Amino acid sequence: MDNKWRYSVTGSLAGLANGLFGSGGGLFLVPMLTRWTGLPERKAFATSVGVILPLSVVSAAVYFFKGAIDLKLAWPYLIGGAIGGLMSGRVFKKVPVKWLRRGFGALMIYCGAKAVLGL
Repeated sequence: MDNKWRYSVTGSLAGLANGLFGSGGGLFLVPMLTRWTGLPERKAFATSVGVILPLSVVSAAVYFFKGAIDLKLAWPYLIGGAIGGLMSGRVFKKVPVKWLRRGFGALMIYCGAKAVLGL
């Protein structure tokens, strides 16, 4: 099967998750990019981060034009997110893939438990 088609399906699922849940596209991207398209893990993590911005911009635009975003409330999160993104981008190559995988798995378990149990 052509990888371009697989990338499109993977991106569509990530965009759907991002639009419906406000985030979560990376939860689809990393496993699908590594298992379904054969992308190396480190590259899949980086690609996921690179894809999140455009997905979030599209989702945010839809919500913005529907009047569902409170920009005053969002600014502190944007600033904190930018700082966190810069910091993690600087240490990404230094973190072993094994620890990236474990951290990602722990995050998935936490988010899943929180969603299912309503914590």
